[in-house]
Amino acid sequence: MYFTIDETRTALKEGKIKSAELVQNSIKTYEDDKSASIPLNAFIEMYEDSVSKAEEADKEIAEARSKGTEALDKLFEEKPLLGIPFANKDNINSKGHKLTCASKILEGYVAPYNATVIERLEKAGAIPLGRCNQDEFAMGSSTEYSCYGPTRNPINREYVSGGSSGGSAAAVAANQALFGLGTETGGSVRLPASYCGIYGLKTTYGVLSRWGVVAYGSSLDQVGILGHTPQDIALPLSLMTGIDTFDDTSADLPDSDSLKKLTALTEEEFKTLKIAIPKQFLKTDGADPDVIKCFEETKKWFETKGAKIDEVDLPVLDASIAAYYVIALSEAASNLSRFDGIRYGRRVDNQKGYDELYVDTRSEGFGPEVKRRIVIGNYVLSEQFSGDTYKKGMTVRARIQRDVAKVFESYDIILCPTCPTAAFKLGSKVDNPLEMYLSDLYTTFVNLARIPSINVPAGRTSSDNMPIGMQFAGKMFSEPKILRLAQNWEKDHPQIGIPVKE
Repeated sequence: MYFTIDETRTALKEGKIKSAELVQNSIKTYEDDKSASIPLNAFIEMYEDSVSKAEEADKEIAEARSKGTEALDKLFEEKPLLGIPFANKDNINSKGHKLTCASKILEGYVAPYNATVIERLEKAGAIPLGRCNQDEFAMGSSTEYSCYGPTRNPINREYVSGGSSGGSAAAVAANQALFGLGTETGGSVRLPASYCGIYGLKTTYGVLSRWGVVAYGSSLDQVGILGHTPQDIALPLSLMTGIDTFDDTSADLPDSDSLKKLTALTEEEFKTLKIAIPKQFLKTDGADPDVIKCFEETKKWFETKGAKIDEVDLPVLDASIAAYYVIALSEAASNLSRFDGIRYGRRVDNQKGYDELYVDTRSEGFGPEVKRRIVIGNYVLSEQFSGDTYKKGMTVRARIQRDVAKVFESYDIILCPTCPTAAFKLGSKVDNPLEMYLSDLYTTFVNLARIPSINVPAGRTSSDNMPIGMQFAGKMFSEPKILRLAQNWEKDHPQIGIPVKE
């Protein structure tokens, strides 16, 4: 069966398991899966030095244990994640390891430095296992747009794992890693968490440094965390947060110390909880009946616990999908202009000139979805074609931020489904980009408002038993509160997402 981080730390301290065994088990699972008739394809590759790092962790633990309980406790206080392996998304730099963003254009590229989040996790003793599959340059909602092929859902491999952080979500859900790192631009952590039946947190913009994360939409991108329980998210978060001199948008998280030992809300605290449900998210057009039923059951749970629920009117949310794609695709077109065949990555040198080199390199290196988004983004940014569309998108975004912040003056949580549907079958939407984009219907407002939100496993579909997720969104820097609330949920709904593997 899988262990939580707390259970694993206890087992490591007591000598019941070794970090090297955990890593080797993950590697074996990965190797076995590669030869399966229908591979999961969560990890692209395992890092070659993961075993040696785990062995070093085991030596540290054994040495401290030989000195007594006090020395052992001190070691784990200094390195709270010592010996704990985790999954890393393929767009987060891990020094000395390949990084491709699941794109041919970065084939063979090796990260020259650690992303800040990786640096801080390693300082805390955690061990990067390997890089996980994703939609190319994080552009997608299903992890089907990858040069490595799709990642499948561990619940049913005929279905997608969600995207763009589908590899990390599938790795955690399949018990190949204790927790995983993903990235979010418009729902790319919460959505695969929902599809795979695990917890997934999108943090407040700035709480986790973006240094060393390959940019998609810079004003929206954030690192997120995937885990089996809220505590499995809270502890890594507490160790990664904080201002980073390499990232001017980074910010401190108040009360981050409370995350190290996460406690659920008390009965008294729960009875003072005020929940807002936007009327715009009560429309049932396009939403699966099972999702609607699950949403109703979630509302009832809050009411039985004593929370107050009100419907609120946020008309600007109707424009969130449009505003999101205008902003995200414009910034993507700008950010991806650096991949030109000159500075790094793939180069198609036809000896004809720089213009031809750019065109041929990008035509061969980028996949169809990335090309589609670059073309749309450049169109939006071309004043002679679309005028001030990007500026209008930013104006709508400012309105969303303002109106959502106003809601949090009176309410603690915004409650809504994570996605209109559960996971869909592989290939069913890949040729219909508009339908794929609508998967982000309930998630993009969170990124535009720069607030935190967590997906919680909330149920299963009646027809094919696929997971359904709900999300709790809070005001900026309210991660401790929404994680405590998720702890209440997990306590009343243990392991609702995926079956425990024996």
